[in-house]
Amino acid sequence: MNNSMDRYAVFGNPIAHSKSPILHKAFAEETHQRLVYTSQCVDVSLFIDAANTFFANEGLGLNITVPFKTDAFNFANKLTSRAKRAGAVNTLFLDDNKNIIGDNTDGVGLVNDITENLLWSLKDKDILIVGAGGAVRGILEPFIGQHPKSITLVNRTVKKAVSLSQEFSDIFPIEACSFSGLGNKSFDIIINGTSASLTGDLPPLPSSVIHSDSNCYDMMYSKELTPFLKWAQQNGCKNTSDGLGMLVCQGAESFFIWRKIKPSTTELIKKLRKIL
Repeated sequence: MNNSMDRYAVFGNPIAHSKSPILHKAFAEETHQRLVYTSQCVDVSLFIDAANTFFANEGLGLNITVPFKTDAFNFANKLTSRAKRAGAVNTLFLDDNKNIIGDNTDGVGLVNDITENLLWSLKDKDILIVGAGGAVRGILEPFIGQHPKSITLVNRTVKKAVSLSQEFSDIFPIEACSFSGLGNKSFDIIINGTSASLTGDLPPLPSSVIHSDSNCYDMMYSKELTPFLKWAQQNGCKNTSDGLGMLVCQGAESFFIWRKIKPSTTELIKKLRKIL
C-alpha cells in the first residue's frame, strides 16, 4: 500500500469539537510520517458498520471518542490488558495478522503528561481520585504502575467507588469512601476525574485534602481555570493543571502504537492552549 495514503480517523458523535485531527497532523509533520487523518461523525446505531467499512477500505487505525468507547471495546477482535482493565477502547489498530486490536491510551496519556510534562512524581505518593466513572476506570492501571503509596477513590455514590476499587484489588489495595469519609486526610496528588467542570460544578471536597505541596489535576480542560482548579488555588495549591496535556499525550500514545514513533508533546500543548 502506498505510504502516502495511510489512513487514520477519529469516530465520535458529536465530532466537530475534536482536536484529534490537529494533533495527528502535527505529530505527522514532526515525525515526517505521510498519512491522512480525518474525523467522522458516526450515527449512534451504526458504529460497527462504520468501523467495518473503514478497515475494509484499508484504514489502518481509529481513535474513538464519546459515545463509542464501549462499542469499540466490543468490536475489537482482541484487547490489550489496559483496555480490558479500562472496560473501554479509544484506539483501534491492525496487528500483523490483520486482527483489529482494541487499546486504551487515556490512562497512559494522563500519566505521561503528569510525569513527563509537569514533572510530578507519582511514586510513593498518596493519591486522591475524585469520581468512579469510566474516565477514572481508564486511568487506574497506569497509575498503579507508577507505584504510588496509596490510592483513594472518593465518589458521591460510595457503592460505585467500592465496586471499582474491588475490580483492581488483585493488583493494588484501593480505598473507597464518601466525601465526608475523607476526614482530615491530605493528599500529594488530587485528580478530578468527574465531568463536573463541564457544567461549572465543583465536587464537595473538604479543603483539608490539600497540603502545602499538593498537586491538583483536572482531567477536563478549558480556556479559563476550571472550577476545581480555582478551588484548588484558593485553598493553597501551588501546582495545578487541566487535562489539555492528557488529551495531547493520549493522542501521542495512539500515534506511537500506529507508527512506532513517539512524537513530542510539550510544544503542541502550548500551541493548543493559545487557540482554546
